[in-house]
Amino acid sequence: MIPTAARLTIDLDALAANYRVLCEIVGGVEAAPVVKADGYGLGAALVAGRLWREGARRFFVARLSEGVALRTALGPDRQAVIYVLDGYVSGAGPALIGANLTPVLSSLDQVRRAEMWAKSLGFKPIVALQVDTGMNRQGLTPQDLTDLVREPEPLASFDLQLVMSHLGSAPQPADPRSAEQLTKFRPLRDLFPEIPASLAASAGIFLGGDYHFDLVRPGISLFGGGPEERPDPRLKAVATFEAPICDIRSVEAGETIGYGPETVLAKPTRLAVIAAGYADGLLRLSKGKAFAWFKGALRPIVSVTMDLTSVDIGDTPAAPGEWVEVMGNNAHIDLLAAAARSVAHECLVRISARADRVIVGEA
Repeated sequence: MIPTAARLTIDLDALAANYRVLCEIVGGVEAAPVVKADGYGLGAALVAGRLWREGARRFFVARLSEGVALRTALGPDRQAVIYVLDGYVSGAGPALIGANLTPVLSSLDQVRRAEMWAKSLGFKPIVALQVDTGMNRQGLTPQDLTDLVREPEPLASFDLQLVMSHLGSAPQPADPRSAEQLTKFRPLRDLFPEIPASLAASAGIFLGGDYHFDLVRPGISLFGGGPEERPDPRLKAVATFEAPICDIRSVEAGETIGYGPETVLAKPTRLAVIAAGYADGLLRLSKGKAFAWFKGALRPIVSVTMDLTSVDIGDTPAAPGEWVEVMGNNAHIDLLAAAARSVAHECLVRISARADRVIVGEA
């Protein structure tokens, strides 16, 4: 029977290989995987389970619900530390304690509310602090952090185990902002000389040892995204997204493809229409700029609609049911993202549940 659905293959051995590459780069520094957004759309339980086997013992998620789900998935025998980047929100206390989660406190308001929560417990809950060194997204201001040290009563209610910040321009190594953030972070980290510190996520890992501190937080590079938002030969594709050919059409020069007059063919074109579109997670903006892989060569993606995508296959022999790779080791995720004026993260998390999932490698 000819397949009619797209296919997402998740290679856990490739994931493990990428984790080992990143660990080698940082030497003896601990690498704590970021598995937020359900493991970048690939399944947090699946991803974290394999990375646990590879030696990961700390994980980062964004939402409280993600942390609860990950704790359940890892099970009672895996005593992982799970950081929740959203920090402490009102009413979160019972879930944080019940699932043994560590909130990353990122504002004075969070610190104050978490302090009241901590005093109600009768013991010091484990927390982390995030400071904003220039990204202007999350984190205590440097002055806030300094004030907390000068008036330490709020922090006395906690078992502080990590101080962290986040780089805003790490994928652009020539951008001076990373060095500026590093310069800001060092004295703030020194306010807590006995506490582990973290600054680098995926791209920051590749900026060098000055950025590594005590812990790094790899995310997209675990899944094959390059540190400079372009392919890096050291990293393997973990997700391969393919779609079967539904139909093959020959279209004359001057005719349009898909909806509206946007795509007009400049020459006679032979198209493979494949069973995937933006309902499956392909970014519509990639049309006319991205390439799919078919029979040993990259082929232009001409049109992306809700359920179908048209690929220019030239005179290459093709038949319905044959598979076209839209994302993988040949059609690299960073190139697909660049074509859509996006990032690899979005390409992963947008892959929908409609695609059949195949797991390869040891879980």
